[in-house]
Amino acid sequence: MSSATESFDAQTAKLIDAAHRCDTLPSIEDYLPYHNFGEMWESLAGAHGQRTWMTYYPCAADDETPTHFTFTQFADLIERVATLLSEKFGIKAGGAVATLTINQPLTVAIYFAAWRLGARVVPVNPSEADDRVGYIVQNSGATVLIAHRSCREDWAGVEAAIPKTVSRAILLDAAGGPVGWEDFGSLLEGVKSSGKSTVPSVSWDSEALVVYTSGTTGNPKGVVLTQKQMFADAYAISQWHGIDEHTVMMNVLPIHHVNGIIVTLVTPAFGGAHVVVNKRFRSGGFWRKLAQNNVAIVSVVPTLLQFLFESNEEFAPEDLPNFRHFICGAGPLSVELARDFQDRFGLKIMHGYGLSETVCYSCFLPTDLEWDEHCAWMYDHGFPSIGAPVITNEMAIHDDQGQPVEDGKKGEIVIRGHNVMVGYFRNPEANATAFKFAWFRSGDEGFKLRGEDGKDYFFITGRIKELIIRGGINLSPFEIDEVLNSMPGIRVGLAVGFDNRYYGEEVGAYVQVEKGTTLTEAQVIAHCKEKLPWSKCPKVVIFGDDIPVTSTGKYQRGKLKHLYEAHKDRQFKE
Repeated sequence: MSSATESFDAQTAKLIDAAHRCDTLPSIEDYLPYHNFGEMWESLAGAHGQRTWMTYYPCAADDETPTHFTFTQFADLIERVATLLSEKFGIKAGGAVATLTINQPLTVAIYFAAWRLGARVVPVNPSEADDRVGYIVQNSGATVLIAHRSCREDWAGVEAAIPKTVSRAILLDAAGGPVGWEDFGSLLEGVKSSGKSTVPSVSWDSEALVVYTSGTTGNPKGVVLTQKQMFADAYAISQWHGIDEHTVMMNVLPIHHVNGIIVTLVTPAFGGAHVVVNKRFRSGGFWRKLAQNNVAIVSVVPTLLQFLFESNEEFAPEDLPNFRHFICGAGPLSVELARDFQDRFGLKIMHGYGLSETVCYSCFLPTDLEWDEHCAWMYDHGFPSIGAPVITNEMAIHDDQGQPVEDGKKGEIVIRGHNVMVGYFRNPEANATAFKFAWFRSGDEGFKLRGEDGKDYFFITGRIKELIIRGGINLSPFEIDEVLNSMPGIRVGLAVGFDNRYYGEEVGAYVQVEKGTTLTEAQVIAHCKEKLPWSKCPKVVIFGDDIPVTSTGKYQRGKLKHLYEAHKDRQFKE
């Protein structure tokens, strides 16, 4: 029995099986050319050999010099890393490798090498607090943590949080790693490639990725995805956007997130495309990189569109003759930003939607719409449309009893198909809730409209779950509540996600102080900064006593969002 389903009861298992059904594509097997990632890279090296697979920019300076890898070179790197993981760290099929690292070629190779061995990758957001890093490593069953030196100044907190039995390895760009950690790069130098790949018998139903996503209460939940489910979403994305061996994509998103992993790593590999990987996003030189590398597609979040819109970088559309569009999702995109960006640059934003629980994307705006029709779906309905379902999944809008609602009426976005997760890792209660009606329940509110082309166009209007999505990263308001309420003098403190032009949403705090107590905004923010990373800290604090509640006494933080409207266009810097 798989780790994800260790505590499923029979009823939940049946519901999850039903949620993997997709009437639009009854069988996925005939559409997938590979049975596992090892087979995929063996095929890629054989078919594409000396073609460039990856161009890597270290973001060191404006005149940064990239590093290039052919398909053969990267396949060789994967083999060497797989050998090291297996022989030094004991990683086998069914094992788990946790990573706390950055965008760089070796991180990518670690992912593919672990999948090559049939193991799970557990990518941890470097901005996670040390105790949550410890929880994720322990809960996932990882036996090794591979981290990048730059992710921490002080590693004592991580050391204390992770189990003593977990092996530790460090990726260094400079000297000064924590004492007792293995130098992964030095170890790898001693591993020679045989030049031959012996692909192990790894099933495409092997669990490959466990992505921990913030819940509204308690600890984060581990989303379990198989190799087959990842292939299914890569197939859907490549089919929708025409990604093949003639395509160049660019990665600017962090690869600890499914968007960065699936859209601009797994998908271009699946299609034999060339990918340009950046250590991090920089607006400086962005358009120049697109031109120099003949990039066709970039995957972004709304935050990055805002940064590009406000930058003074030189833009010449004639320098980008083969650029097609931006893929954009993973956070709230406003009509205002969509219109401003498309009007200025004349480039399409291909808006879409998905979740870690559906591998990545489940729908997109069609790529073949004429400009006016595309803009109408983006501007004319109060929210930019997230488009129509991809071929590997179905979508619907349900009421709270799991019944479909009529077009135009709001309800919960639900999804079923080949790219729906196995389940939450060792979390039977969450699985029973998420699959209650034999579809995956997203927790997101939305509606759909039928287009003249016969397609159902979906819209997301908010979240039934109270997550704050800042720059494409899910934040739990309850975690921030805990910090607020730990401050002396605060009677009630609530984290409130409010609309923000730069990050889609930013974090605010609504605070009721105890009688006779005086607190300032600066004091509250300073208290939070001691306990939270900047991304999770409130940027605006509003004091008041009028906290709306339900009939059962639950706070309704969503009804406080309007109080922060004056801060929509502010960019908050640390």
